[in-house]
Amino acid sequence: MLPESMHFEYKVEGGNFSAAGFPSSQVKKTLKQLNVDGNVIKRTVVALYEAEVNIVAHAYRGVIAVDIDTEKIVIRLTDEGPGIPDIKKAMEIGYSTATPAVREMGFGAGMGLSNMKTNADKLSITSEVGKGTIVEIINYFHP
Repeated sequence: MLPESMHFEYKVEGGNFSAAGFPSSQVKKTLKQLNVDGNVIKRTVVALYEAEVNIVAHAYRGVIAVDIDTEKIVIRLTDEGPGIPDIKKAMEIGYSTATPAVREMGFGAGMGLSNMKTNADKLSITSEVGKGTIVEIINYFHP
């Protein structure tokens, strides 16, 4: 049985690829302990990991807030970074602004935002150039 509500926060450091994946693995562990449906866990963790890696690859720092209640998981990622000048363009498969160094590490293939959209029941992205980006991912436990 799910608790009425849970809240977690994680700080993400830009450029720190060795720590990338920690928040998503913690959320996965929590959702498994709560006996959430495996498909919901998988979709949530994929969307979160993609968003998390975007903070590491593109921003100076960020915060991930995760709220779990009896109906849904709401993940809000807020970063301080360059922002996304054209969100519609950034949603295109294969479009990436990743640096060559990020690409050499195996990231920046231009699949992150489209993978987030595919694995989220609701996805919202707002961004201000020169300030940062806010991504909200919502997944429901029941259709």
